[in-house]
Amino acid sequence: MSNQEQKLPDSPESYWRNSTDLPSFEELSEDVKTDVAIIGGGMTGLTTAYLLTKKGYSVVLIESGRILDGTTGYTTAKITAQHDLIYDELIGHIGMPNARLYYEANLKALSFIKNLVLEQKIPCDFEEQDACIYTTEEQSVQKLRKEYEAYQKLGIDREFIKDLPVPIDVKAGLVMKNQAQFHPLHYLKYLAEAVREAGGKIYENTASKEIKEGDRPKVLTRSGHQIFSDYVTCCTHFPFHDKKGFYFARLEPSRSYVLAVKPKTPYPGGMYLSIDQPSRSLRSVTIDGEKMVLVGGESHKTGQGEDTIKHYQALESFAEGVLGIESIPYRWSAQDLITLDKIPYIGPIYPKEKRILVATGYRKWGMTTSTLAAQLMTDHIAGEDNPYQAVFQPARFHPDPSIKKAISYNADVAKHFAEGKLEQPIRKPEDLVNGEGAVVSHAGKRAGAYRDEKGELHLVDTTCTHMGCEVEWNDGEKTWDCPCHGSRFSIDGDVIEGPAVEPLKDPES
Repeated sequence: MSNQEQKLPDSPESYWRNSTDLPSFEELSEDVKTDVAIIGGGMTGLTTAYLLTKKGYSVVLIESGRILDGTTGYTTAKITAQHDLIYDELIGHIGMPNARLYYEANLKALSFIKNLVLEQKIPCDFEEQDACIYTTEEQSVQKLRKEYEAYQKLGIDREFIKDLPVPIDVKAGLVMKNQAQFHPLHYLKYLAEAVREAGGKIYENTASKEIKEGDRPKVLTRSGHQIFSDYVTCCTHFPFHDKKGFYFARLEPSRSYVLAVKPKTPYPGGMYLSIDQPSRSLRSVTIDGEKMVLVGGESHKTGQGEDTIKHYQALESFAEGVLGIESIPYRWSAQDLITLDKIPYIGPIYPKEKRILVATGYRKWGMTTSTLAAQLMTDHIAGEDNPYQAVFQPARFHPDPSIKKAISYNADVAKHFAEGKLEQPIRKPEDLVNGEGAVVSHAGKRAGAYRDEKGELHLVDTTCTHMGCEVEWNDGEKTWDCPCHGSRFSIDGDVIEGPAVEPLKDPES
C-alpha cells in the first residue's frame, strides 16, 4: 500500500481512552495508614481494590499518572480462557490437574466479569462471543489437532473447524465456546467509582519509589510521602520492587499493535487469533454507533522492532485484504510481559515475604488474568484458601521450559546490552527534520534526539536507568524503549513503563 493510499492516523490514540470520561483523583499529599496499599491503577489494581473494599478492608491505591492509562487502556479486550496455543503445552509441563486449574481460574474470572456486568447493569458493550484460533499453514494443522485433544481431556467446550466466516483461507481452526468481549474502561470506570463510594482512597500522579519490607510494609512515594499498611500489592505491570533480581531475568517484554477499522464488508462476529507468525487478531467493536473491527498483531520484543510504524502498515495491508478499509479512526499499541513458562506470576513477591504481593506476566491475556489475580491476592490477604494459588505462585520453577527460556532470554539481553554500548552513531542532532527521532552523536557521546513538529529539539541520555542498557527510538509511538527489560520513556525521558523508576538523564549533565 503506497503512502498516498495510507489511511493510518498520524498519531497513536486508544479508542478505549478517547471514549471514556474517567473520574479524576487528587495527588497524595500526606502520610497515610491503611489495611492494603495497592500500587497501580490498571485493571488488576482496581479490581483488587473493589474486592477488598467489598470485604471491609481499607485500601489506598496510587497511580503514577492517570488511572487506566497503561496496558489496560490499550488492550483488544477479549475476555477469554483461550490463550493462543497453551493447553497441550501446559498438560505436558505441569500436568493435567494443574492445566485444568489454569482453565478454571480464567473461566471463573470471565464469569465474575459477566455476572457483575449483568447484576449492576454496567453499560460496557459486553457481548458473549466464541473465540477461535486458526492457521493458514498446512504444517500447523497438527498443532491445532493436539490442542483440540487437550481441550477434550480438560472438558473444554470446543469445535474443530475447517473454514472461518471471515474471508481468510484457513487450513483449520479451533473454537472455544461462550467467551466474551467488552469495553474495558467503561467497565472499570464503574469499579473505580464503586471503590470511592465504599471509602477506598485512590490517588493519581503519585509515583511509588520504594517498598520497605517488614511486618507492616510501607510504600515510599517519589514526592516523599509514606503509606503504612499491612499488605502491599504490586499491580504495576512490571514489579519495580525487585531488589533480589527475581523478576527482571524471568520476564520478557513484548509489544503488539491494534487498528480500529471501519470495514467495507460486514463483519460476521466472533473473536479470531492466528497461531501463525506474525499473528493476526480480529474482534468487532462499535464506535460512534458504527460497527467496526479491531485488527491486532505484529508482536515483537520491546525495543527490537525495526521501524515500528511498519507494524501498523502490515496490519493495514492485512485488513485491506480481508475486510476492505473505509477508514481507520484509531491506532494504538500495547506492551505485556511473558514469563518463562507462560503462566503469570501471582502471589507473594518472594517465598518468605507474605505481605508484599505481585501480579505480572499476563502474556497479553489481561482481562481474565487481571481479574483472577485480584481474586487470588484478595483471598491471600483475607486468609482464605484458593485452589488456584499453587498454579500461579511466583516461586514455582518448571525445569524444562524455564531453563531453556531463561538461557535464551538472558542471552538476548546480554547481546543487546553489548550492541548498545558498542554502537557509534553517525548522525547528529542537526540532521533531524521535524517529527524525527534517532540515536545521535552529541558532544562526543551517544544520545537520543527528537525534533518535534515545531522544530524544538529534545535530548536524552540513552542509558536506561534500570540496568544500564541503551534505549532505542520507537518511531510508531514516539518513545525511547529499552530492548533489555522493556522500560519505556517519553521524548523528554520521563518513565512511561517500568521496571525503571527514574527518568533518563540529561546528556549534558
